[in-house]
Amino acid sequence: MLCAAAGLAGPDGACADEREEVRTVLFGSLDAGRSTFVSAGAKFAPEGIARDGVAALATLGYGLRAERDWWGDPRATGGAAPPRILRHTVQAGAVAGWQWVRGWGVAALFAGPELAFEVLDSPGTKRLPSPRIGARVQGEVWARPTDATLVTATLIAGTARWSAWGRVSWGVRLPGVIPAYLGPEAALYADRTGYRKWSLGLHATDFALPAIISPQVSLRVSAGWVYEEQVRRPGVYGTLTAWMPL
Repeated sequence: MLCAAAGLAGPDGACADEREEVRTVLFGSLDAGRSTFVSAGAKFAPEGIARDGVAALATLGYGLRAERDWWGDPRATGGAAPPRILRHTVQAGAVAGWQWVRGWGVAALFAGPELAFEVLDSPGTKRLPSPRIGARVQGEVWARPTDATLVTATLIAGTARWSAWGRVSWGVRLPGVIPAYLGPEAALYADRTGYRKWSLGLHATDFALPAIISPQVSLRVSAGWVYEEQVRRPGVYGTLTAWMPL
């Protein structure tokens, strides 16, 4: 969705004819902080990325986060901090649905299967758990209320880990300053383990790499403040997302 939505939200609808011929987009992202998640995938739309119609998404991601192994009385450990363990997560999904392309932007709704595999790296781990299969739903809206503003909303929920992630953002394009939409963003993640993460930051969306590096790759970068319940103190995060039409 990043390529179609960000491209449609670009000023003056530039390169519309080229976008209509694009049917596949590759994308990848890195979310780094106390917890890290990296993912990559592809979107395919038989009628074209910038047209109404059927679309499909396939993604594969890996996450790593540190968490406490024990939440009992600190006196039991002589006042020392509880030991930490690492949670490794591999998650994959393949969803299909419909996208609506309008003059104001793009809206899409997808559903399909997902697979999750988790390992706790601790002395108490006796064997690797079996992968879990579930269902995933995903909805996205990228809208341009005015020629110089961009509003986005994304929600992804799945039953393999009983998890949900949502993000909203607003941005304004400042001609002659930075060729991107700049503004605030907020996100929330939660899963069945009781893990919760809130973030609030600033983003720059839909700016291209210099043509000498790659004329087709577009980026979104963001950074800000994050709070994780299991860590119980605020921290910082940074995100980099890239997409490229084929």
